This record gives sequence, C-alpha cells and structure tokens, in this order.
Amino acid sequence: MAAFGTSGLRGLVRELTDVVVVGHVSAFLRHLQSLGEFAPGMEVLLAGDLRPSTTEILEAAWQGVLDVGGAPRYLGRIPSPALAYAGFRARVPSLMVTGSHIPFDRNGIKFNRPQAELSKADEAGILAALPPFDGQRFSAAGQLHQRPQLPSADPSGLEQYRRRYLDFFVGTPLQGWRVGVYQHSGVARDLLPELLRALGADVVVLGRSEAFVPMDTEALRPEDRALAKDWVAQHRLDALLSTDGDADRPMLADAEGMWWRGDQLGQVCAALLAADAVVTPISSNTGLERSGRFARTRRTRIGSPYVIAGMEELLAEGAERVVGYEANGGFLLASRLQEEGRELHPLPTRDAILPMLAALIAAARRKKPLASLLQELPQRFTVSDRVQDFPAEKSRALLARYCDAETGLAAFNQDFVDLRFTAEDRDLTDGVRMRSAADEILHLRPSGNAPELRCYVEAASAERAEQLLQAAMQQLHAWRGI
Repeated sequence: MAAFGTSGLRGLVRELTDVVVVGHVSAFLRHLQSLGEFAPGMEVLLAGDLRPSTTEILEAAWQGVLDVGGAPRYLGRIPSPALAYAGFRARVPSLMVTGSHIPFDRNGIKFNRPQAELSKADEAGILAALPPFDGQRFSAAGQLHQRPQLPSADPSGLEQYRRRYLDFFVGTPLQGWRVGVYQHSGVARDLLPELLRALGADVVVLGRSEAFVPMDTEALRPEDRALAKDWVAQHRLDALLSTDGDADRPMLADAEGMWWRGDQLGQVCAALLAADAVVTPISSNTGLERSGRFARTRRTRIGSPYVIAGMEELLAEGAERVVGYEANGGFLLASRLQEEGRELHPLPTRDAILPMLAALIAAARRKKPLASLLQELPQRFTVSDRVQDFPAEKSRALLARYCDAETGLAAFNQDFVDLRFTAEDRDLTDGVRMRSAADEILHLRPSGNAPELRCYVEAASAERAEQLLQAAMQQLHAWRGI
C-alpha cells in the first residue's frame, strides 16, 4: 500500500493508481489552502524523473491539480532540487514524481510547500483531506476514464537552477581538470556535463542507460565500485561525478576511483561554505563534531524533514550560516550566502550539485588532488548497506528487543556476539544505534522509503568498518529467513 515515508508518498507502481495519485495531489493542495498557501488559480509546478512509470503518474497528478482549480505547469524531467528551487523562488507549490533511489518497481511523489519541503506534521492534514472514491471518474481498478496529456516541458525551471551555480561559481576554475560523468538514468545526466564544461573542465560522459538504474548512494552496487576504478584509470580522470535517479543525492569519486561517503562530502562542503551551524542525522559520521570546525552542530532523526526542522531551530536561535547534510550526501542550504558580490540563495531541500561543485573547485584552486580534502577530516570511517525485501514491521519487531532499558544492551551483545562488538551505550533517536567501548558504532533501522532494514557502521579504520559491516550483514540476512 502506498504510504508517506521520509521523502513523500512512496509505493509499488501498481499501488500508485490514478485514484491514489489524484486524491493525494488534490488533498495536498486542499491542505495548503487551509494554511493560506494555495488558492484556486494559483500555479503549481510539476516535474519527474526518468522511470518509465513516471509519465502516467504525472498525468494523474496534473488532473489532481486541476480538480482543485490549480494551474499546473510542467517543467519536464529535471532534478528534484531544481523543481523545488523554482517553486521556492516563485512561492508556489510544487511536486516531483520520483522514486529517487528505491527499486525499479516503485515510485512516488515528493511534495513541496511554496517555501519549504513538506514537514512530517503536514502528512496528517493531507490524509484528512483525501476525497471519497468517485466511481464515475475512475474504473474499478482505480484508473481515470479520461486522462490529461502532458504538454511540452517549460525549460525555465532547469535554466534557473543552472544559473544558480554558474552565477555563484564564476569563471573557469576547473580548467585543466578531466572529469567523468556517470550518466546512467539520472535526471541530471545532461545538466552535469554542461555545468562542468561551463566551469572549464574537460568532460568524459560514461555509462548512459535508457533502462532505469536505481542508484542508492548509501548501498552502492559492487559493479558501480568497479566501474569507478576502471573509468578513472582508463580515462585518466581527476574525478568522477554522478547522482541518484532524481539528482538530490551526489556521487563523487576521486582520482583513485573511490566513491566518497555522503557524510564526508557534507563535512567538506559545510567547511568550504564557512558554515557556523550544521545539522545532520544521527547516522552521519561523528567527524563533524570531532573536527571542531563549526560553532554549533545538531543531530536529528534520519530524513530531510527532520534536518530542515533542525536548521529552522538554529536560524531562530540566531545562527547566520546554517547548512545541513545527510549520510546519503544530500546537502541543504538554509541561509543566503554572499561572496564578493555574488549570492547563493537558500535551497532547504536535498541537493546533489552544490557539494560536488564546491569540492571540485576548492581542490582545483588549491592545485591539489580531490582526495586531499578528505585528508583534512578526522579519520573516522563509515560504511552502510541494507537487506532488501524486509518489511518495516518485521524490522521494528526484531529491534524492539534492544530497546528495553534494563535488558537491551545484554540482548544485543548476545545476538551479535560473533561481531566482536560489545555495546556499551545506545541511542534510540532513530532505530537502534549502539556504541562500543572501542568507540565503534553499529546502527540498525528500518528504511522510511522502502521495505529494507538498513545498517550503518563507523570505526577508526576503513578496514575495521568494512569488517564490522560484513559481519553485521550476515546476521541481518539470517533474520530475513525468520
């Protein structure tokens, strides 16, 4: 059954019938109307990713906008942050049809209010505004008897997003750099090469796919790790860039073909932007606090709505340069930044482009390899993976054993005795996060977007982190058979 997760409405494609999509889109706008953020006649922006199921869902969403008197405008297959930026700048609602990184047989809708992402508190208001089933408009299978056709895409949203970066990062700072772009089926696959060339880079495009490839930046496929190493060697690349399907999560590899962790990239970008306050979920690398670079840091539950809420709190407390990032690499900018007369406007939603460009340009200006930026970080190493086809209810039931105040630690150490990891304390902010006396971290939680049980590990060396992850994953795979 389609349901709200950490990034909007998600579900199997077969569950996202027209009646579900039309109903949720119209309910979203009715909810905004109750908040004074929408009125009939108001423009609503729509866009989508490159999944084959996206077109039909966009058509149903278009009808949902019409049902409440909105004026839909189609911006095409553009990055989620590009759509959000266009909506925030125009102060109108927007919605993106995307399943982001989740498997091919799923899709979803990400909703944006006129000046912010949808918050968790908004979900109840949307569900309360769902209309009753109308048998005259929908078939018994929930499909529209008459469906609208999408018009040609308006290119203005993508152009505004493109100018966001080229008006801030001026000149050709990447002159002399050879950069690869792994295109696969990501919606930013043509935008990335264009931006890099405009900034002076010699660009090599690689791996374009017309079949949709679900790229999870927190659980990269072995073939993607191998491709990075092969491509940087074969093409003599200084860096390799890509994104997930809707381009709100970055993928950045250095000249050794090593994909950076998203929380490493987030730390680097926050420092390069001279942030004084940083918000990140509990799953991100603890090098953030250990670095001592930032006046204020705040930890949240996993999901951009929680990061955004944390940034809003820091702004209210008087922080001036507030940013956020997630372990998946998505970077959020809460403050307007100014540099030598140039402005970078806030974009409080996950973005893949800003952190990658900031890292490349910083390394190029220093005339040092990209990997040199990582060497400046505290040497803490995080890895993650997930068990797929693992229902959230089952995950929560299994993890509940470790939540008891008196017996939880002992139960965990008994179940995971083969890991040589003795839990000393825990954090139940989001799932179960255990810390050992050796300052190692093992964090288990159900995914908020898909039926998956996720595992995050942190240790003092890359080798130990990988060893601990593989041992933990063996236990989690055994659980799937229970």
